[in-house]
Amino acid sequence: MKVLVVGGAGYIGSHMVNALSKKDCKVVVLDDLSGGHRDAVRNADLVVGSLAERERLDRLLGAHKFDAVMHFASFIEVGRSVRDPAAYYRNNLINTLNLLEAMMANGVRRFVFSSTAAIFGEPESSPIDEQHRKAPINPYGHSKLMVEQILSDYAKAYGLESVCLRYFNAAGADAQAGLGERHDPETHLIPLVLQTAAGRREAISIFGTDYDTPDGTCIRDYVHVMDLCDAHWLALQRLLSGTGSGRYNLGNGLGYSVQQVIDTARAVTSREIAVRHEPRRPGDPARLVADSTLARKELGWHPQRAELERIIADAWAWEQQRPLARLADLAA
Repeated sequence: MKVLVVGGAGYIGSHMVNALSKKDCKVVVLDDLSGGHRDAVRNADLVVGSLAERERLDRLLGAHKFDAVMHFASFIEVGRSVRDPAAYYRNNLINTLNLLEAMMANGVRRFVFSSTAAIFGEPESSPIDEQHRKAPINPYGHSKLMVEQILSDYAKAYGLESVCLRYFNAAGADAQAGLGERHDPETHLIPLVLQTAAGRREAISIFGTDYDTPDGTCIRDYVHVMDLCDAHWLALQRLLSGTGSGRYNLGNGLGYSVQQVIDTARAVTSREIAVRHEPRRPGDPARLVADSTLARKELGWHPQRAELERIIADAWAWEQQRPLARLADLAA
């Protein structure tokens, strides 16, 4: 089986490429390396390029008989999407349309899309299932929901089958493979906490301690990146079997608070982690937890690394490799 992985040099994409290679898939990665890393691409051919380059897309898709395309190339920083919405609509929406048009022109009809819990906006209930109202509160969430609508329309009009996987909070790493999070700037809680434990940051900020939760800090659903890869593989199998399109929320269904993450990181690392208390951030819901019942039922997805201790331990193993990773960054 031959798969094109767009954004395969990034955090989740690189883990997926490695997972596909272990399934004896032939993988080609398309990435402009604006947020990815050349050395993160393992056992795959890397094509450096952008989804904005329609002619390159046609040449690439025309030269290979891809069975499916996986898309991990969206911008993901919520705050930046508010400051610069044009960049998000250009990359996440228009560039994805370029890809879909090239797929249609070259006869590729299977598509796995990385979506997000941000399409739901402020939650009306918890845990959040697929039927929850979709009302994004930022351009990032809007751009993802627009793509989901386009995919629904393309299925009816052109026969494009797709699976949209709505992540809650991706975390963890495959340190044995030398893969993990290295966003610049980093905005995710677990790597920021572990960077503080490693001495790369002075303190970790807690934004609000007066939420309606047991310890007053926000609760989020963390899902291991390798469990996400398992879900993508199962989504691909669904498409190959001809079962049809699907939309699935991906989380463990286990909410952990900011304070629990910090306390668990202290236990895992045996390090002191300094904390800085800050006011609440606008738009931060008290709880964001997924109901993944549908993914378990229809995809047969069962997270194997759901425990917070495991997620943080794997991320910590990666963080301890970071001096070597930084040297690789410089060499690239």
